[in-house]
Amino acid sequence: MNDILREIGMIARALDSISNIEFKEYDLTKGQYLYLVRIYENPGVIQEKLAEMIKVDRTTAARAIKKLEQNGFIEKRHDDHNQKVKKLFPTEKGKAIYPFIKKEHDHSNKIALDGFSREEIDNLFQSLQRVRRNIEVDWELVKKGHKRNY
Repeated sequence: MNDILREIGMIARALDSISNIEFKEYDLTKGQYLYLVRIYENPGVIQEKLAEMIKVDRTTAARAIKKLEQNGFIEKRHDDHNQKVKKLFPTEKGKAIYPFIKKEHDHSNKIALDGFSREEIDNLFQSLQRVRRNIEVDWELVKKGHKRNY
């Protein structure tokens, strides 16, 4: 059997490394751009939902969010109905960098899918979504403190 997850991991790490290098001049490091993009695309998202979207634990998300806030890319606002809830929004600085991040993302997609037909791209996308859904079951299980049966 082909080691598909190893290939996916290598692709993800290579793209993440490229992004971290290219975004360093904007003070976006260690995958913070992922958080900024999700906040930009989902203004008012709460930290827990954001962590779930990116598939990281709450502590990892909290560190990235704190750094983004310190660097002026995002801001936290209290919810109108529940003062304990803090919603995340991009600042003007965060909004200004989004087009560059999107441009880098589109370029990476174009390079990664070079030579693929529309049908191959659609099939790959559907297959990867299926893989993600399969993995999410175990991710939820382990996140709640359970062990997987190997």
